[in-house]
Amino acid sequence: MAHFTSSDGLELYFTDEGTGLPILCLPGLTRTTADFDYVTPHLADNRLIKMDYRGRGQSDFDDNWENYALPIECRDVLELLDHLGIEKTAILGTSRGGLNAMGLAMGAKDRLLGVALNDIGPEIDPKGIAFIMGYLGRNPTARTHAEAAAIMPHVFTEFDNVPEERWMREVVKNYTQTDDGLQITYDPKLRDALEAQGAQPAPDLWPYFDAMAGLPLACIRGANSNLFAADTLAEMQRRRPDMITAVVPGRGHIPFLDEPEAIAALRTWVEAMQ
Repeated sequence: MAHFTSSDGLELYFTDEGTGLPILCLPGLTRTTADFDYVTPHLADNRLIKMDYRGRGQSDFDDNWENYALPIECRDVLELLDHLGIEKTAILGTSRGGLNAMGLAMGAKDRLLGVALNDIGPEIDPKGIAFIMGYLGRNPTARTHAEAAAIMPHVFTEFDNVPEERWMREVVKNYTQTDDGLQITYDPKLRDALEAQGAQPAPDLWPYFDAMAGLPLACIRGANSNLFAADTLAEMQRRRPDMITAVVPGRGHIPFLDEPEAIAALRTWVEAMQ
């Protein structure tokens, strides 16, 4: 396992595999490097770097939950790039990872080759936030991976035709089996951070989106997403007519990224950076 030490002393986990165009894969709010397992074979000709944010997965938890914030995560990303000696990278950002990508475009655009956003934009639908807050920071009621996998289709009803094996892989990735039942793979205090941030006026993220001007840009949306509205995608397309866009049918928040529509968009995006 590979770790690097952040400037404030945390050991943060990452993987670095392959050669070619560097693509840094940034996961969702509570997710880990495993978020990108499905897409990895389809990007095999590139150098894929994946990272667990502080407080998630195999990275250290932070004693100060206020550090579970986008500016700190962007700082961690830049420190990882410096650790690896990477001057410029593309970013594939899922949900929160896409918000971090936009933040980096605003503050460190010279480090970016391009950005691909997975089911995220500069406006976030409150329905999606409410859904996330319903489970954030809490262990599931299911006691085993098998029980959790059986429940998933009834919880994530916006997903169609997902095989049982895929739901099982999802719960194994996101919950650890213990004698006391399933446990989340991230710091429960992430909930405190999101609640505190939600109590503040929502920032205007459109300037962060516009900061990606000139960079090859792709955006993938789940057709049934409750977090990323179709109207937001339409405005993004209006501002960036050159944006490579894919809408994945039968998927909510977030597409798995191995759907044909997602793969085609990502491959076109990679070609635009060659």
